[in-house]
Amino acid sequence: MNRMTPSHEAHAPHDRLAAFLKDDLAQVDGLIRARMASEHAPRIPEVTAHLIEAGGKRIRPMLVLAASHLCNYQGGFHYHLAATVEFIHTATLLHDDVVDESHERRGRATANLLWDNKSSVLVGDYLFARAFQLMVECGSLRVLDILSNASATIAEGEVLQLSTAQNIDTSEDQYLRVIRGKTAALFSAATEAGAVLAGAPEAQVKALFDYGDALGVSFQMVDDYLDYGAGGADIGKTIGDDFREGKPTLPVIRAIAAADATERAFWERVISRKDQKAGDLEHALELMTRHGTLDSTRAAALDWANHAKDALSVLPEHPLREMLSDLADYVVARLY
Repeated sequence: MNRMTPSHEAHAPHDRLAAFLKDDLAQVDGLIRARMASEHAPRIPEVTAHLIEAGGKRIRPMLVLAASHLCNYQGGFHYHLAATVEFIHTATLLHDDVVDESHERRGRATANLLWDNKSSVLVGDYLFARAFQLMVECGSLRVLDILSNASATIAEGEVLQLSTAQNIDTSEDQYLRVIRGKTAALFSAATEAGAVLAGAPEAQVKALFDYGDALGVSFQMVDDYLDYGAGGADIGKTIGDDFREGKPTLPVIRAIAAADATERAFWERVISRKDQKAGDLEHALELMTRHGTLDSTRAAALDWANHAKDALSVLPEHPLREMLSDLADYVVARLY
């Protein structure tokens, strides 16, 4: 595995992918700007532009473009699908920031803080509607099925996360369903839809779905690991946010599973009751270190990244295949 450090950021796989897809991304950006416009409600492009132009890496639209090119797509509707997944992603971020009462994303004040919760929710709804308009224009019922199912799965995952919040009996299976919903579903839909649009053989469609699914799971596990400060990577949120919000992510779930009665009482207080005091985050880290749950979470993220890379083996040799493999390495390189 290529363990990249911040000094290699300029040569990171997502940057190489963006350079390779530069012309396509310009088309997608033009389409996004055109479709986020509103003649009668100027707040819509204001709120949307604030988030879309905040410096995101555009990984999801690049996955659509890369998958379609890998499968030798010759048309122009991959731009529509790339814009679709970016709109879906942006809509979920607008809604998430309201649900989580967030004040910062990508180093900037959130839309709900700059405007209000109503604007964030309604503009998110508008972007979902625009996303469906774009995917319908592609003329493929199967692509529409993939992306509409992904939208439902994302919403389901967010609701499931609400039901598991502050629940110290959350299982690893429930956790996996949450992160498959809130993160991996759009990754896998992006890669699968790109392959389907290109008319790829079913083996390649499945391979690209599996790649996106495993990449998304690994991506979220890394974020959950880094929330406790390991590695010091920039994940766009304050260290310990998940702890303060009472979210039972994998490091906590495994620490609770290994806890004795005294430790379980601690987790019950800080997670279930959210009765948190000075020094509790440090004690939580001590317990996770004692039981090796941060190390085991890191190992799980690495395993999922390897699953993503293995899935690419059935695809034809292509520079994009290597870039996608490197992207899986880069996701977990944040662990070091």
